Amino acid sequence: MPGTLYLVATPIGNLEDLTYRAARILNEVSLIACEDTRHTRKLLNHYDIKTKTVSYHEHNEREQAVKLIDLLKTGSDVAVVSDAGTPGISDPGFRVVALALAAEIPVVPLPGPTALIAALVASGLPSDEFFFGGFLPARSTARRQRLADFSTLKTTLVFYEAPHRIIEALQDARAMLGEREAVVARELTKIHEEVLRGRLSELANKFVASNGEPRGEMVLIIDRNEIAGEENKSGPNVATLVAGFEAEGLEPRAALKKAAKQLGLSRAEAYRQLTAERSRQKL
Repeated sequence: MPGTLYLVATPIGNLEDLTYRAARILNEVSLIACEDTRHTRKLLNHYDIKTKTVSYHEHNEREQAVKLIDLLKTGSDVAVVSDAGTPGISDPGFRVVALALAAEIPVVPLPGPTALIAALVASGLPSDEFFFGGFLPARSTARRQRLADFSTLKTTLVFYEAPHRIIEALQDARAMLGEREAVVARELTKIHEEVLRGRLSELANKFVASNGEPRGEMVLIIDRNEIAGEENKSGPNVATLVAGFEAEGLEPRAALKKAAKQLGLSRAEAYRQLTAERSRQKL
């Protein structure tokens, strides 16, 4: 009989958030595959767990997944953990799960901490339906395109974001989605836990005005478009898109042409809407 592959959620900050079951499984398995063995060893030492560890991260996932499957086939149980939270959520894990299922090896998830869920339930924004988009692209042009793709979704939007990009991400979200209510949750379950609430532009200004670079792991949550205001009900309008493309360096004519293409409008209709929208803004 093959062994069992356990996907074990670990604390996202506070070490007390490891479940009793997770501690037991980590004690009982033959091997723990870790994103960073040094980081995981701190957790294991805290619970006096002596199980052998091996590195399993994005750079060696392909070859290590095969080795883990070979071990599982011999009857040994293996646990997969990430540095924090649930493995497979913007972390390594998918490849070994897919191979295990193909080899008819049992896969057992152990539920526990996940940053996106912790942030969502504390945000105060609708949580009955949401879309998780992982990490937004690092470059502004690609990030704006991704946000535009999400602009018509009638669900709360949830993303992970790096601290050094949070200001630009908030500014790009405002340009592509309109002014919506949003939340930035950082350092969840840690000493400096903070949940900031406000409109996208307000949050961006808070980070700009703060002293020093933003720090900590961050979750960005953006209100659904049907609740965020009249301008958001059908996604970004022509004026919003044109302003965003001009901010990227496009000439006005090129910005209008690109906005028209994205919205599926003729250039003449896009120009008519742009003129009307800018006239309303002046009133």
